[in-house]
Amino acid sequence: AVFTVLSMLFAVPASAAEMNFGFSLMAGQFDTDGSETEKTVSGVTSEKTTKSLSETFYGGSLFAEIEADNGIIIGLDYVPLDIKLGSGARTDSSSGADVASEADTGDRSAEANVKDLFTVYAHYPVGPAYAILGYMSADVATAETLPTSSYGDASINGWQYGLGVKRDRMRFEIAYSDFDSISLTSSANTNKIEADADALNAKLSFAF
Repeated sequence: AVFTVLSMLFAVPASAAEMNFGFSLMAGQFDTDGSETEKTVSGVTSEKTTKSLSETFYGGSLFAEIEADNGIIIGLDYVPLDIKLGSGARTDSSSGADVASEADTGDRSAEANVKDLFTVYAHYPVGPAYAILGYMSADVATAETLPTSSYGDASINGWQYGLGVKRDRMRFEIAYSDFDSISLTSSANTNKIEADADALNAKLSFAF
């Protein structure tokens, strides 16, 4: 989808639409609901822990777009900085003497960040405002300290819905982003993480 929009942006004749570039400043909150299922070596579920996290974020983005004579805009937005989804830590201990319980003992910490967030978007004029529809793609990078294994990274997609108003080259937008659920399995194939995230953010943009 990203490459398709880039092709559209640079293939449309200048006479057919206006080309805009710009940057945005944004702030918002990510809400994430997740669970970790721990398993024994034999694969029998032993424990499931659930947790909800809210993380405030600030950042910026760069965008390029085409604007038709009727005011409809198609563009591509890129967030170059990582956005933190959440982090946590705990220490597990066990009084058992068997190998499985000893392997379950130790310090655990984890952090997840959204990287390389791209949004293909469309703006449709509605009176003095405009409606926003976007398709989002990003990578979720994990960083963890676990006694016996580690989790990898994952790619996620999602949809964005919002409203905006503009005056000259300045815009203000409020949007809701709903990302697909992700599932990660540890390198030892003993633990599994499942999570679902959404975000609400406000954005101030300047086009040139």
